[in-house]
Amino acid sequence: MKTIIVGCGRIGSGLALKLNQSDHDITVIDQEPLTFKHLGTGFKGKTIAGVGFDRDVLLAAGIERADSLAAVTSNDEANALTARIASQIFGVPRVVSALHEPRKAEIYRRLGLQVFDPMSWGVNRVADLLSFSPVNVAMSIGNGDVNIMEIEIPALLVGRRVGELTIPGEVSVVSISRGNRSLIPVINTVFENRDLVHLAVATASGERLKSLLGLI
Repeated sequence: MKTIIVGCGRIGSGLALKLNQSDHDITVIDQEPLTFKHLGTGFKGKTIAGVGFDRDVLLAAGIERADSLAAVTSNDEANALTARIASQIFGVPRVVSALHEPRKAEIYRRLGLQVFDPMSWGVNRVADLLSFSPVNVAMSIGNGDVNIMEIEIPALLVGRRVGELTIPGEVSVVSISRGNRSLIPVINTVFENRDLVHLAVATASGERLKSLLGLI
């Protein structure tokens, strides 16, 4: 899997090193070449000094073959621009953008961007998003008895109804994000391609959910 990371600060370097352990084909872009020292000597990927939203820099990074891109510089506007170019011009399947100012979140989501707060999101959660992990824990509630889990609906569930992914008392579909809008589904709501689904899942039922996703 080919991943491009724009920004080699704390989040970017940590993400690159995390994905480096999974044998991803990684390219890290940063305007300041000195930041690449954060990657250490064991980093097996490629580094490019340049502006992340520059077309020539992205082409040099192999964006036409990229499976995912993370824009994680300290500049929200640069991240948003890079993410939009990656998703809308080059059609990168999975794109995430760091957002340091939460008040901008709704604006960026209306632009179709998948944004995250670097202060509350750990490297592992971002890595899960970029790695197409089938089930990601978005947050835990209370003492961890209930998790809010996030999945991009698998192909085998497209056309199926919400009720088929519901286990009373164990798994409940909370919301569906579709394009630039989100909705609270009813039992007969039909899943569509590329739906991002949030579920409330009893911690003890996590493995049952994964099994259910594999069986349907």
